[in-house]
Amino acid sequence: MVKRLGEQITKDYQGKDLVVVGMLKGGLPFMMDLIKEIKLPLVIDFMQISSFHGGRVATNLVFKKDIELNVCDKHVIIVDDIVDSARTIAEVMKLFATRKVASIEVACLLDKPSGRMVEFTPKYVGGIVPDEFVVGYGLDYKDLYRNVPYIAVLKNEIYED
Repeated sequence: MVKRLGEQITKDYQGKDLVVVGMLKGGLPFMMDLIKEIKLPLVIDFMQISSFHGGRVATNLVFKKDIELNVCDKHVIIVDDIVDSARTIAEVMKLFATRKVASIEVACLLDKPSGRMVEFTPKYVGGIVPDEFVVGYGLDYKDLYRNVPYIAVLKNEIYED
């Protein structure tokens, strides 16, 4: 799946000035594997935005870290672990639009369309997941399980009060 996405991105961005922006913390394992499969010159940077607190969707997004690069006239791919509500990614897209990027797309490990609060469809998707709480390969619950080398459904009794 990662190889397939890397091949598609390589094809789509031939001859373009590419910046890959990883969303911390969850998107990091997927991003590190993905950039190995993109056979083009690229630069990387990172953002961190908090949209979940203790496994629950927060009311307000908290921008914790912004990129350091100037992305004006660059082609940007935002890499994240999962697109669920799409609230966070919608805000990131708005922010990058103000920075006059040449183009912006999203690559996500997983897409969960059933969780959408904002209309959005990522261009590069590793897989679709049902309305389940998934962890592993960067995905967490209370900052745990990110290092699990596979994706698993978290048992309800762990996160339900």
